[in-house]
Amino acid sequence: MSFLNDWSRYYSALLDGLWLSVRLAALSLLVGIPCGLLLALGASAKSRALRLVTIGLVETGRGIPALVMLQLVYFGLPAAHLTLSSFVAGALALALTTAAYTSEILRGGLQAVPAGEVEAASALGMSQRDTLRFIVIPQGVRIAIPPLMGFAILMFQATSLAYTIALPELLSQAYSTGSTTFRYTNILALAGLLYAAITIPASWLSERAEKRLGRHL
Repeated sequence: MSFLNDWSRYYSALLDGLWLSVRLAALSLLVGIPCGLLLALGASAKSRALRLVTIGLVETGRGIPALVMLQLVYFGLPAAHLTLSSFVAGALALALTTAAYTSEILRGGLQAVPAGEVEAASALGMSQRDTLRFIVIPQGVRIAIPPLMGFAILMFQATSLAYTIALPELLSQAYSTGSTTFRYTNILALAGLLYAAITIPASWLSERAEKRLGRHL
């Protein structure tokens, strides 16, 4: 009964935190995935200098933990006289992490496009830019959709790290409520259930998408 009583008392604050977590994850993905596509294209470019710079950025982004990236953006940018809110700083930091990781996912998708189709486009007189725009990128992104969906789930879970920069997302709300009620177990369990309410259906959709797209690839 105490579990249900805690839910009835504190669900409003936890749902507010969940909504903020969802918005943070969505913004991070909306910014990070297109940047990841640009990095994927840069890593496959003919220019050696561009490839080296792009690969360096990707490896740096993949090597820095998301928690450290959050601290660097939130505390580092104000030191450079650029003040950001905790939400913007969190979204920017997670978008940078997203771009680094999704670039490899997208690069794998682009490389999986059959070479015969690229050769056919060249034989038809299509320019390299048009081939990339109308053939390689659409098919490559389509191939990458299932792993991108799986990564999106991880990034939603990673929003819990934003409590370290005073962003009142779900975990932060759970800690705040727990510190005032001293009922950490129940409150954190409720927060875990709310995370699961998003991630479990999302995982199911990811598996469905992978099976559905797999029939046509």
